[in-house]
Amino acid sequence: MDYSKCSMINAIIDANAPIGPFEWWRHSVGQGGINLRPISPAACAAMAKIKPRLIRIFVQQHFDIYPRHDVFDWSRLDPYMDALASTGAKVLASITIKPGPLYPVVDQKIWRPNDVAEWQKVVAHLVKRYSVDKKIVTHWGIGNETNIGENGGCPYLITEPKDFNEYYAMTARPIMETFPQAKIGGPSAAGGRVPQIAGLVDYCGETGLPLDFISWNHYHNDPATHVDLVKFNSGIRRRTENPPELIVTEWNKWPSAWNNPPVSVEEQAFAPNRAVVAASILFSFLRSGVDWTFYYHLQDGAVYPKEFASFYADVPMMVKHWNEYPHRFGLFGANGEVRPQYFVYQMLSRMGCELLHLSGPEAELPLLAARDDQAISAMIINDGRSADRIVNCELRHLDRGPKTLTVYRIDEQRRWNSGTCELLPVERRNIDFPGDTFRMQIWAPRESVSMVHVE
Repeated sequence: MDYSKCSMINAIIDANAPIGPFEWWRHSVGQGGINLRPISPAACAAMAKIKPRLIRIFVQQHFDIYPRHDVFDWSRLDPYMDALASTGAKVLASITIKPGPLYPVVDQKIWRPNDVAEWQKVVAHLVKRYSVDKKIVTHWGIGNETNIGENGGCPYLITEPKDFNEYYAMTARPIMETFPQAKIGGPSAAGGRVPQIAGLVDYCGETGLPLDFISWNHYHNDPATHVDLVKFNSGIRRRTENPPELIVTEWNKWPSAWNNPPVSVEEQAFAPNRAVVAASILFSFLRSGVDWTFYYHLQDGAVYPKEFASFYADVPMMVKHWNEYPHRFGLFGANGEVRPQYFVYQMLSRMGCELLHLSGPEAELPLLAARDDQAISAMIINDGRSADRIVNCELRHLDRGPKTLTVYRIDEQRRWNSGTCELLPVERRNIDFPGDTFRMQIWAPRESVSMVHVE
């Protein structure tokens, strides 16, 4: 390839021009809803490197924590929760259980338990176990995609806002009583523009019930659609005197397994486009004002029909989506193999804690720069709509003295060590310069995410 013929763009990063905190940690990952197997030790260890502060999960019915009246069984959920805790993160747990003694009929439209007091006792024990005794869960979500029911992976279909409000109230009260400092919210609605969100905000504002966050799930390739939902729900939260936080409890690209006909092959999971789309959406979230987001999901896995048979009517749908045409969403595959998207989070976690002012053709190639007390870093996305580019990068107001320049890139070459889950540098060299400005060039090919680190 003749690199001299590639078009160039210019970017200037000012090390002495911080523009605010870089709170990348507000953008984490989620897991669950598929089976009761804990996250693999390898995936947990890799996530611990990133130091997530909060991970979102489902407490799905297949954990069967209340198999009989007055009997609790934590043998399946305990190891699952303990694995998550090993990452160093706290947990946002969405309650989607339907205990058999309280819901003896398998019907997604039945949302009210046959004994509300007993339901509240179950919720109280769940909260005591994981917020008080084990101190793992700090946030409790009520429901998940109840506006579409089993099609959203959980056994409740609650289409009327007034019904969801009642379900929320009867579930929130035992959470408050058992763990008063809990953050409580919902409804993790499918799509984000749904009446259940506005209805919940109004209801809690009128009744005084706690509503610490409103949440939704969204799958789309275009970052603009994700930002539009943040703006839309930001308007809704201002309808109450104490506006709740905004949380995207699930997000990802549109899965081709949902197409007609579906497409799901293993090679897709390692395509650099997965990392490019994830990085593009994350860059947009970082500028949107959203409080938390959770990429869905951490690790892939299979659905086991026997685990769903006792509470789910459309088990074949779950088998189709996770076994026959799997979405391959995971940062890690079913056997723990690391995927490109993981390294987007690894890059973000190593950028620093302060955003820096930069100038460059943002519309053409999204850029982000940050610093800590030892290094300056920048990330560059070429989402494929632009040609291969060389970025002329100028770093201003650097401290003088010898430094190490390292460049990493996520692209089709898979430059990483699968055993250590570390990116391999495409360039590393020592630098020194007499002034306070340093110039360098970075190769940004189509469908790649690059990071330069000067320390």
